[in-house]
Formats: sequence, structure tokens, C-alpha cells
Amino acid sequence: MPSTSSGSTASENGKVAVPAAATTDKKVSGGDLKKQKQAEKAAKRAAAKSTPQTVPSSSQQQAPKQPSKQKAPQSPSTPNASAPRAAPATPSHQANQRNRRASTSKEKAPPTTEKKLKKEVALFGHLYGAPRRFGLDLTAKDVHPAVLALGLQISAYEICGSNARTVAMLLAFKNVIDSYTTPQGTSLARHLEKHVLSPQINYLKSCRPLCVSMGNSIRWLKKQIVTIDPSVPDEEAKPELLSAIDAFIKERVTAADELIAQTAASKIQDGDVILTYAKSSIVLKSILRAHQNGKRFRVIVVDSKPLFEGKFLARDIARAGVPTTYYTIVSAQHAVQEATKIFLGASAMMSNGRLYSRVGTAIVAMLAHGRDTPVIVCCESIKFSNKVALDSIVSNELAPVHELLGGVGAVQLHDYDGFPKKDGLLHKWSETPHLQMLNVMYDVSGHDSPKHSCALYVNVSV
Repeated sequence: MPSTSSGSTASENGKVAVPAAATTDKKVSGGDLKKQKQAEKAAKRAAAKSTPQTVPSSSQQQAPKQPSKQKAPQSPSTPNASAPRAAPATPSHQANQRNRRASTSKEKAPPTTEKKLKKEVALFGHLYGAPRRFGLDLTAKDVHPAVLALGLQISAYEICGSNARTVAMLLAFKNVIDSYTTPQGTSLARHLEKHVLSPQINYLKSCRPLCVSMGNSIRWLKKQIVTIDPSVPDEEAKPELLSAIDAFIKERVTAADELIAQTAASKIQDGDVILTYAKSSIVLKSILRAHQNGKRFRVIVVDSKPLFEGKFLARDIARAGVPTTYYTIVSAQHAVQEATKIFLGASAMMSNGRLYSRVGTAIVAMLAHGRDTPVIVCCESIKFSNKVALDSIVSNELAPVHELLGGVGAVQLHDYDGFPKKDGLLHKWSETPHLQMLNVMYDVSGHDSPKHSCALYVNVSV
């Protein structure tokens, strides 16, 4: 028997039930169904109004959210993304927003890059490159052990001076060639230069830039390699190449130094006061040769940071029995007043006649020019360059800055209590704003007046 229900009941999901019509066998008309749906909708709206806003009804959860047409797009720079905008952004307002975001991004940029750029002197910015190599990290596997040892000695200034570096490099290349074996299917002339010699040269460049005499020696060696007949076996080609290197060292370095020393020693007279700057091997040979010839004279050595090479020159001259006086560069003007002749070494001689030598040489040359003191430059032809130098800015070598603070052979500054200064302004230069340091290795000097007497002794033999 059919049952009927009347009254209002609450459903399990929180919906409010409306009075249900009695179920009978009588067919319900369309009008009654329409009235019943309208009554259900009215009951749902009344239940939604009576429910608190913090608890949305199921009808509201299921209904799709209609986007508001009055809501403006949210700007990325707005702190609260859920807060509505009062009015749409105008083009000028959007431009201000972009400028504000750009200024904020600049302020948030890491300050390390800015500090690094400020520590580089802009005038010498083209000379800054990869930092000098002081170890064996990231070294190519095809670098010969003899070249590895040479690179470390050059970067640490254990081998210093153009002649010493050039001779040591050629001797290391002899070890490379002696241990070389031509791969099958190629020739020594085609494989040795590009695949074996080039990695050795690149490694030496990473330790310290090559001097002019080293570059000239490398070009000569490459020419000797490419001129070898490809049909000649290694048993014949390698000994010929090694003997050519020995002959090159003997003719262009050893014999040239002997000839220059003999000629320069003849210019020293009894009672002369010879002034020299830093250390030059050929100047040392000239002074010792003049002393062996019985000349009686005195030597003044002027020296400067960071290498202080002159103290080794003064030691060798004093051990030979020659009276020697040692000055630093700050006393160069007083030292030049006592000198009768000035002997200088050279790292290179440019094609326009300018002298490219250790930094500080130009100061001594200018002081000699002011007193009309003869300046004698001793230079081998292997140091000749086809380049033109008008100043020491376009082409030069920058050494690590920490060497100026007493890192290489320098005498440390001391406080009154005798302890080294480790907390001074210069030792904290990297943390001091607007303070830049530059360690230039060479300078350029020349003469533009006929009053300035300059004699040049070179070896022109090939």
C-alpha cells in the first residue's frame, strides 16, 4: 500500500527539504510540476539567506564563478595580489611601474660584479685577461712534464729575465722533441708543430705572457719544423732539430752576450761611476769583464718593487770585489747625480728605436737626459721587435697586485713596534672603495733630443 509523507525534513548534506506532494496513482500535470520546481527554488534561496556567509552552500560551491568585469589586472609589484584595483591602469601608470621594477632589480643586483669592475683601471682595461696560473689545476694532459716545471718556475719568478726564460724554454722544447714519436699516417713536420708544440706554448702563456725573445725563438723553431722533409724518418729529423736548437742558443744568446760584454766593457774607464737599474745579465757580464781587465770604477744599483732584482745584481758585483752602492727608485735623482755613465738592459727594442724594459727604466733615462749623462743600452738582436711603441699603455704586462704588497722578494713595511703591517689600508685595498692598484711590469723610453747620448750594442749575426 503506497505511503505518503508530509511536513519538512532536513537532508544529510544540509539541504532544506520542501514539502513533498503525496504520491498517488493519479497522473501529475505539467502545471503542478512547474509549481513544485518554483517552490523548491524559493526554499533554496531562503535557506541560502539564513546560512552564514563563512559557510557557503553547496549550490554556491557547484556554481561556476563569474569573472568580474570591473576588476583590473593585478600588477606584479602590488604587495597584496587578492586586493582589487580601484581603477584600470593607464599607460603612464604602467610606465611608472616598469621603471620602478627596473630600479628595484638594479638595487637587488649582487655587488660583487660592481666591485670587480671598479678595481680594474679603465685606462689599462685592455690588458686585463685570465689570471696568471700558479698551479697545475686544469692543465692539459698533453703538456710535457719539463714544460710544466718551467711554467711554475716562470710564474714564481724563479726564472726571470728575457734571456733566462728564452734559454729555459728552448731546453724544455728539446725534451719535448726528444720524447716525441710521430703517429702512423702522418709526418713530423705536419704533426709536431700543431698537435705537440702548440699545447706547450699555450701553457707557458697562461703562466706568464711571453717576452719578445721567446716569441722570436718560437717562430724560428716552427720554421725549422715545417721545412723538414716529410720523407725523413724521426731517427734523422729529431737529432738535426735538437742540434739546430743548440746552435741557436750558442749563436744568438751566448756568443752575442760575450761580444756585447766585451764591447761595453771597453767603454768603462778608470774612475767611472756606473749606474744600472734592476738586473740585466748582459750588464752584469759587462761590469765583471771590465773589472777583470783591471779597470777601477764604482757601481750604483738602483732598484724598485716588486721583484727587487737589483739586490741580486748588487750582491754578485760586490762579491767580485767591485765597490757597490744600492739605492731604491725614490733616491734615483740623487744616484744619477753621482753617475758618469748609465748601463741599462733591455727586454725588447722596438722598430722605432724605443726601449722596452723593466718599469722604472724610463725614470732613470729621463733623469740622465736632464743631466746629459751618457746612457748605454745592451741588447741582443733576438730581442728586436717589428712593432712600434709610443707609450707603455697600448702593450704591456700586468702582474698580480698582491706582489706590490710584499709578496715577491719585497721588504715588508713595519710599524714602530717591529711587526709587519698586515691591517693597513693597502692590505685591505680590495675592500676599500674607490681604491685601485696597478702592477705594470714594463715601460717605454727613448730619446727625442740630440743632447741625449745613447749608444746601442747589438749582435747582428744570424
